[in-house]
Amino acid sequence: MKYLFAAAMLASAVVGFSEAASAAQGCGPGWYRGPYGGCRPMGRTVVVRPAPVVVAPPVVVVPSARVCPYGFRWYAGRCRPF
Repeated sequence: MKYLFAAAMLASAVVGFSEAASAAQGCGPGWYRGPYGGCRPMGRTVVVRPAPVVVAPPVVVVPSARVCPYGFRWYAGRCRPF
């Protein structure tokens, strides 16, 4: 008899919890079904998320090989002596 009573208590607890989920219409606590079937928050303002920020990869500057021969330097667009 104890086991039958325990099983009945467990079954009633499971049914009680399942009724809470159906009361929220499947959206969860604090939400309700809107006119088109979507979940909407109850009594809260809608939070607008900012757009994601896209960051370009960094520009890597690699020094080029020596262009002018020794004793010259690059100045004004061409090799000039020191």
